[in-house]
Order: sequence, then structure tokens, then C-alpha cells
Amino acid sequence: MSVIEATDTFLTIGAPAEGSYREKGSRFMAFAYPVEAEQQVKEHVDALRTRYHDARHHCYAYIMGAQGERWRANDDGEPSGTAGRPIYGQLQSLNLTNVLVVVVRYFGGTKLGVPGLINAYRAATRDALDSAQVVSRTVDDRYVLSFGYAVTNEVMSLVKDMNLEVVSQQFDLQCALTLRARRGQREAIQARLSRIEGLHVDVNPADNQFDV
Repeated sequence: MSVIEATDTFLTIGAPAEGSYREKGSRFMAFAYPVEAEQQVKEHVDALRTRYHDARHHCYAYIMGAQGERWRANDDGEPSGTAGRPIYGQLQSLNLTNVLVVVVRYFGGTKLGVPGLINAYRAATRDALDSAQVVSRTVDDRYVLSFGYAVTNEVMSLVKDMNLEVVSQQFDLQCALTLRARRGQREAIQARLSRIEGLHVDVNPADNQFDV
């Protein structure tokens, strides 16, 4: 279970980073990426498999979601629990999410044993994460508003007062507006929206819907 707290902020990395570790001739190259979807994980792993096609293993782990609720660890042929889990453990220890780390191993001819492998994958991962720029992001909600032109001023007053980000807008007899805001503002925003007559609101349309 992730140690990331349930708040409307989380820690991730701002850009890709790299690290490495050597042990008894084996070379471990770690690549860290900011990610938000499983498709991005597949693309990064496939690209590294192509780039380092002669490597023995391409092990990885990722954590996604504001509370680290989505994760996976893959040993790619290494003994169970010696690669993916140590990578995952380093992500957890730094409270990072929306991050993928892939460690590419070139075998040096000498077996490292279970403790040696765990240490190597952990060290390579930590080297990459130590060189990464850790940034704080907010957990945002998306509001899709539909309303009559007559209440446009009320809606735009709310946008200005609460400093909401306008993602898209369309003004006609029937208007549409898509907004983005920090999740911590949800209660206050919904209270304001409920005072506007004839307004239809979808909050994170795939997740929830309410009318006011």
C-alpha cells in the first residue's frame, strides 16, 4: 500500500532522468519517466527494449494516481521479487507517483544472487531518482458547464473570484465552459455553482455527474 497521503497535491518528477550502477561486471542503467497512463509505460518500455535490444533484462515498476493506487512491478526474467519490487520500493520511499522507472541490465558473467540483485536494482533506481527534479502537482477536477447566455456574467464572476482555469469555452444562446480547479476547492466551487439557476454541471464526466 502506498504511503502517499490523500491530499490534493502529490510529488512526481518534472522530466526524464537517468542513473546507473555496476556490480561484478553487470551494468544496470535506470531510466525514470513522468507518466500518467499505462500506454505511456508501454511506449517507454518498448522503446528501451528496441534501443537496448542486446540487454539481458528490462525490469520496471511504476506508480500512478494521486494516492499511488495504480502500480505494477515487473521482474522481466529475474528471480521473483529481485527487480521490480526494489524499483517500486524506491518510488514509495520518496513518496513519488505518476513515475515509471525502467532498469536495463547487461549481464557481466557473474551471478549476483538474490541480495545482490535487490541491491543493484535499488541502487540504480535511486541514482536516477536522485538526479531527477521532484515537483509538486495538484489533483485537479474538471468541470463541464452548460448554461443559458443570461447567466454568463454569474458564471464568469465565479471563474474570476476563484481563479479557475478555463480549458475551453463557447458562448451562444446556450453556452458551454470547461474549467479546471484543485480538488481541494470542490466544496466551495459546488456551493457557488448551486446558486446559479439553470446550470448543468458534469464533474470529471467519466466519474461523477450532478445538476444544480
